[in-house]
Parts: sequence; C-alpha cells; structure tokens
Amino acid sequence: MTFRISPRAVRRVLTVGLVLGLVSCADLPAGRAIRIGTSSVSHALCSNHFIGGQPADTVYREEMAPDGGQKLIGWAMNYRVDDVRREVTTTVLGGFEKRAVYKEGLGCTVLHGDAVPPALAVQDVPPRLPDLADGFAPPEPVQAADPAIRAAIDEAFVEPAQPPYRRTKAVVVVHRGQVIGEGYAPGIGVDTALHGHSITKSVTHALVGVLAREGRIKPAEPGQVQAWQSPDDPRHLITIDQLLGMVSGLPGDEYAGGWDASSRMWFVERDMAAYAATARPDAEPGKRWAYSDLGLMLVSRAVRDAAGGDAGSVLKFAHRELFDPIGMRHVTFEFDETGTPLGPSHLYASARDFARFGMLYLNDGVAGGRRILPEGWVKNASTPKTEAAYGSGFWLNTSQAANGQCGLFGMPGAPADAYFARGYLGQYVVIVPSRQLVVVRLGVSYGQCGQVNNAGKLVKAVVDALDAKPAVAQAAP
Repeated sequence: MTFRISPRAVRRVLTVGLVLGLVSCADLPAGRAIRIGTSSVSHALCSNHFIGGQPADTVYREEMAPDGGQKLIGWAMNYRVDDVRREVTTTVLGGFEKRAVYKEGLGCTVLHGDAVPPALAVQDVPPRLPDLADGFAPPEPVQAADPAIRAAIDEAFVEPAQPPYRRTKAVVVVHRGQVIGEGYAPGIGVDTALHGHSITKSVTHALVGVLAREGRIKPAEPGQVQAWQSPDDPRHLITIDQLLGMVSGLPGDEYAGGWDASSRMWFVERDMAAYAATARPDAEPGKRWAYSDLGLMLVSRAVRDAAGGDAGSVLKFAHRELFDPIGMRHVTFEFDETGTPLGPSHLYASARDFARFGMLYLNDGVAGGRRILPEGWVKNASTPKTEAAYGSGFWLNTSQAANGQCGLFGMPGAPADAYFARGYLGQYVVIVPSRQLVVVRLGVSYGQCGQVNNAGKLVKAVVDALDAKPAVAQAAP
C-alpha cells in the first residue's frame, strides 16, 4: 500500500520541527520573529477588545490572520482572553508566551516580565468628558441628506467578491464644521474607539506643536533628543522637526514585517525609545525621506520628558491641552513599560474624534476660539521637506511621485490641496482646505495599500457632490 503525504502536511511537519527547535533557541532571529508574532497578537487583541469592545476572535480573523507571518504559524498559535484580569496571553506550541495587560486610561501594554512596572501605575486618569453640544453632530449617526454623499459613503462599505476585502469600519464626513454624513460597520458606533495606527504620528505632531507653543520643546533646534545631546555625537544635530518629517537621515525601518527594526522595537524591547536611540543615520539630515517609526519614538520620549517625565503627566497634558479643548472624548493613548507614549502608532479614538482632530488642522490650529497649535504649525505639517509628498506627520497630495513603501505618494482622486493623516490597514483623516472638508475613513484593509485608491474615490465623490450644489448667495454688506 502506498501512502501519499500532501505538500501541506509536509510543510506543517517541517514548521513543527522548526518551531520546536526554536523554543530552546528563542534568542535566534527566527525565534525573535515568533516572539514578535505572539506579542503582536496579544497587544492587538487586548487593545481592540478592552478599549474598543470588539470580539477577540473577530479581531484575530480580520486583522491578524491575513498577515503573512501569521499564515505560517497561526495554526500553532493559541491566545487566551481573561476578561476578569483584563489581559491576553498568546503562545506558539506552548512557548514564546507574551502577555498584554489592560490598565484603565492607559490601554494595553505588552509585558516583558511578570509584573506591571511602576511607570504604568497611574492613579489619576483624566475623566472622560461628555460630548460637546456645539452642533457638530447629534448622538445618533448622521445619514447624509445629499443622495450623492449618501451613495459615496455606502460605496465605501461594499465588499468585493474575493479578498482583499475592504472591511471599512467607519466613515465620517465633516463640512464647514458639521457632520453631514457618516456610516459604521455592524458592532461599531459613534463612540467606538478604533485603532488609528500611524494616524498617531499626526497626533504626536500636534503634541509637539503645543509644547513648542509653550516653549518646552524647540523643534528646529539640535540637541532636543536626550540620548543624543552630547555635541560629540553627530546625531546631536538631528532636530525634532526632521524626525517628524522623516528626513532625519535614519534609515527606513518598517519594511520587513517581523524582521525589521520597527517590529523589534514594538514587540521585543521594554524601553522602546532607548532602543530607537541606538539607530545610526545613513544619510545627511534633511536630504532624504525615509519612513521611520524609531524616529517618531524618539519624538515621543521628548514629549514625555517635556510634559513631566511619566505616563500620568503625559495623559494630563494631552487631555488638558489637546484632546479636551478640541472635543476628542473617547481617546486612549498607549504606553511602553517606561511610561513613554507610543506616539508612532498606538492611539485609539472614535471616528468622530479623529474628525475633530482633522478640523483642528483645517482651522489652522484653532478650536473654539482658542489657539491650540502655534501659528505656522499647520503649514509645517502640510509643506513637503523634500521631493517626497510628505510634510510633518502628514501625507500630502502635491505629487504622485514613486514611493517605495507603497507605489505612489498622494491620494488619487482627492484635490491637490488635500493632505492626510494615514495609518496601517487603511486609516485616513483627509483634510481639504479648499472645500472646508474633513473625511475620515477607518478600517482593517489588507492589500491595495490600505485602500488608498478607494479612500481617494470617497473623497472625490464627496467633493463632486459639494461642487454640484448651487452657490449660496451672500448678503450685500
């Protein structure tokens, strides 16, 4: 009798052998990659479940399982959600255990030891405030009155017949300071906090702006990165502004999922900024654009130190000077074990919160008659630093030049003056000054570069609908 073994079975047997071998050699690069896998699953499930109220199984199926690394070892992975202790633990074949714990006001943190470190023992968490009664939007979702805008929002949720799926979670359209239409996926509502991913970089840009206005950070001056303050260190000359604009000279670090410096920082290192500070430039500052999470983590440490030196001080500062004044009511900022905010990627907020954030930049840094950002800071965000269509913390639509990370820069279909906060898996806060427009699109979208083309189609459809309306006659003075 002849026995035939399927190629799939062979691959699984080989993978079992590889994983079992790595259990006793966890410090090898491949072992580190598996630890990154268990860390990332624990963190994503913990945050989306305990902050956003999403079922962990749904989060894993939509956000984690499609990732290339998860496809290799996902069958051997096991995660446990403890709703009483509010934590998630993930293993591969019983090893490589990583645990993420939830703390009220701080979100989830992956622990690299058994106990929650003292840096995260925040006692005085800023209270969640009621929504502002400023005419922005009613308590329930707003159905667009314009059929064309309603159709554009509905189209954003239509799924193709086969993967990659859009998995749009929320769309909010704000025109002249009011929500004129929005849509939400099942299980998502106006108050649901969703992961902004690298939209967080834009929020970090705003926090630096506030600190600059108060004189606590000098973004254009050298020596603002604590680890590089020595004049004998050539990195002393790198400025916060260059780090925000991705022109610091540091190499790109977010390209090899699981093997790159960014993944190691996020899921292996306890003190992420200290690890980021080991990075060495490979280009002259100000001359080349390269996307760097490590650079933004150094900015985050500067924010922490300027705001008071610990997680509690950062939270109080961020709520008092940014979130509360502009009306962001469902925000959670996450931290590493040293109390440094995860400014490159880990802020959760509702779609309406992100829309209010976009309005801050649309209105030149002013909210409710109060100047939040210093004069010129919005221009800093929307002005390219090199030939790349990137300002500081924001992507620009000034060019569709080649972008090695994602095909082309820009957002096809959106007006030329549009600029946008952008995050992994299709998070967008699009600001269109010429139309007094903010469009937010959030989702879990693999493929097609985070649905940037479909986001552009959404913005174009809204702009076309607004342009089709007859102009309102202005009364004579």
